[in-house]
Order: sequence, then C-alpha cells, then structure tokens
Amino acid sequence: MIITTTGSVEGHTIASYLGVVGGEAVMGSNFIRDFFARVSDTLGGRSGAYQKEIRNARAHALSDMKEEAADIGADAIVGISLDVEVIGDSMLMVTVSGTAVKLA
Repeated sequence: MIITTTGSVEGHTIASYLGVVGGEAVMGSNFIRDFFARVSDTLGGRSGAYQKEIRNARAHALSDMKEEAADIGADAIVGISLDVEVIGDSMLMVTVSGTAVKLA
C-alpha cells in the first residue's frame, strides 16, 4: 500500500477517491514521568525511550489506517496527516488520517 503526504502518487493516476481513513494509537503508562527522569540523566540530551514510544504509537496508527484502506479496496492513501498529543500526564495519542484512493 502506497502512503504519501502529497495529494497524488507520482507515475499513477487516481481513478477514484474512496473516502477518509484513519488510525489511532493511545499509549499509556508512566512514559512521560520516565521521559523526564531520563532527560535529567542525560542532561538535556534526546530521550531514546520517548522517541521509541512515539515511533511505536505511529507504527500502530499507520497500520490501522492501512488496514482500513485495504478493507475498502484502496491501492494508496494520499494526503496523510499525523498528529501527536499528550493526554493528561501519562497518555500519548497518535492519530493519522488520509484519503484512500484507487489507482488506475
């Protein structure tokens, strides 16, 4: 499945638009508290644990979106948008959406 942030797929013609598809991932636990502890340990450096959680949540959200698109017969998803939010003080939410399309 081709996914892109652009509105088209280079080298392909969009035959039909199948609708908006999306995926969400909410990751819980104490990763934010752990993040701040690790940052203090590295004196302002990047937190590998925090980055790993965001990558993991993003992968789950993208996988859900691809599955939804495949279920409706899409060949690609164009115009994807990704958003990361912190909910409360211990939850991370990643949402992704795009337009499922059938390619000619």
